[in-house]
Amino acid sequence: MTLQIAIDGPAASGKSTDAKLLAERINGLYVNTGLMYRAVAGAAYNLGIDPEKNPQELVKLLPQWTLEYRLDNDANKLELFFNDKPVDNAFLRSKEVSDVVSQVAAIPEVRDWMLQKQRDCAKLPIIIMEGRDIQTVVLPNATYKFFITASAEERARRRLKQGDFKDGTTLKEVAEQIKLRDHLDSTRAVAPLKPAADSLVINTDNMTPDEVVDKMVEHMQKNPRQ
Repeated sequence: MTLQIAIDGPAASGKSTDAKLLAERINGLYVNTGLMYRAVAGAAYNLGIDPEKNPQELVKLLPQWTLEYRLDNDANKLELFFNDKPVDNAFLRSKEVSDVVSQVAAIPEVRDWMLQKQRDCAKLPIIIMEGRDIQTVVLPNATYKFFITASAEERARRRLKQGDFKDGTTLKEVAEQIKLRDHLDSTRAVAPLKPAADSLVINTDNMTPDEVVDKMVEHMQKNPRQ
């Protein structure tokens, strides 16, 4: 039996934290598809490619690249490898990469290239896959689907707490960046961000990650699937 849990949601909604915590709770494997797009965006940035102005410059390199999650059996977790090397998570979370990842993710050829790589992870027994279009495109037949969201202001507070911004950056500035990211993700022509019709939408304002996971587990217990 395989168990596929699809978790989508906008930037900084807490879905990554919730997905990792859920994976620990049910002894599953966490798949962060956003990190996969960041790996491609990071490669584009290092090569000086503007994904908005010159998307085909990036597209022509895709056949030369490999990207895959590998299972570390000892730790029971997955690690992402780009061109056979483990990715630099700190760099992929940098502002430089964050500024271009939405543009990279909007390129149809990139999404096509990425789709099978994401679906390959679904062959594992218990996976919790998190991203922007998991329940609508990547795993439309997932066992359970959750859409994690929060207000732009609450998400901005969380981002500021992470300390990824220059001193003096205001809550309003971060909230505006998040709203722009939301707009780009939800209005792109290919696989826009939206909850599936059969997903459970959870607004995480005023909720701790443990409370969010409690709600997901409760939903699964009340709705057992064979």
